Amino acid sequence: MVVLKLLLAMVIGYLLGSIPFGLIVSKLQAKVDIRDYGSGRTGGTNVLRTLGRKAFVIVAAGDMLKAATSVLIAWWIMHDQHFTVGNIIIGDHAARSIAGVCAIIGHIFPVFARFRGGRGVATFIGGLAAICPVAALFGGEVLLLGASISGFASLGSMISVVCAYIIMIPLTVIYGVPREYLVYVLFGVVIIFVAHRDNIKRLLSGKERKISQKTTPNSSMNKI
Repeated sequence: MVVLKLLLAMVIGYLLGSIPFGLIVSKLQAKVDIRDYGSGRTGGTNVLRTLGRKAFVIVAAGDMLKAATSVLIAWWIMHDQHFTVGNIIIGDHAARSIAGVCAIIGHIFPVFARFRGGRGVATFIGGLAAICPVAALFGGEVLLLGASISGFASLGSMISVVCAYIIMIPLTVIYGVPREYLVYVLFGVVIIFVAHRDNIKRLLSGKERKISQKTTPNSSMNKI
């Protein structure tokens, strides 16, 4: 029964993560499909370049909220319950982390948008905010600072998730934050770096597009 509850939390996390706020906002605000512009992604950066700051704020907030909600629902479903796999105890802390990871995966591969989503950074931050607000705040500040200084959203994003992981280590070892949350951040870092693999290639080759550069319909170059 407890295993089924965990599976339910995972499915809910994925489905909530799959809500394509970027696509919804682009359809409502501009009557366009955001996937036909720039990178073809539904995430905040593409929305910012295509539709502007107001749309970006709405989309970023939605992408964070869906992960935070996934984590809270997992806590509600699994609260004070657990099961063991070998010597590993899987309880509500693990359920929150797993549901958060599922939300990130849902955001990147959304079932409601033909599996074409964003890169998962805002969703990662939202899930982290629900399990460790201090680390989420730190990661978010690094994201804004890194993107502002470098001019590259992708670089700021990758630096921010690494910094979130770094700060989680002393929070876990010294202050007793559950180890399952550190695992959430580690998985998030790996997933987000994989989602940014094309950005990494363009950064290394000097071809990455900056935040300030506007998108055009059906652009096939310098996608981010």
